Amino acid sequence: MSSRWDYLYDLRPVSLTAHLIAELARIVAERLAAWPPPIDGWASERERARFEPLVAPGVPRPDEAVFREAFRLARWELEREVEAVDDYMRHERWRSLAGPDTLDAIVFLWRYLTEELLTAQEATAGRVRRHELVTCLDDIERRVFGGRIVTF
Repeated sequence: MSSRWDYLYDLRPVSLTAHLIAELARIVAERLAAWPPPIDGWASERERARFEPLVAPGVPRPDEAVFREAFRLARWELEREVEAVDDYMRHERWRSLAGPDTLDAIVFLWRYLTEELLTAQEATAGRVRRHELVTCLDDIERRVFGGRIVTF
């Protein structure tokens, strides 16, 4: 006789790392959805002056194109694609997006994403690998854009 709980025998166990990655993706996506995300502190006064106006209460969330560019740069950084990031910045590829604060918004989001993920890697003493962080970033992007992920 079959029980309603039989399907549990067929489930694969989830590793602690996979659970951590999924939970981190959920938390970061929720923080981005409830704009502005919480900021623990600034690295310098110069950084505060540059980015604080972007995350002040009442400031609207950057548009989707800014988020897409930030995800692209964060992915390249996590994959250690230094040449791609250098080419992007050297040729000012963000110029196709409108807005005076576009570059600052892209850089803020790029740094926010990479800092959140690399902090998790540090907290686990390196047990979470970079390729797993890229997977987490993909999950965050999927959550932020409602399942629509764009590859470059």
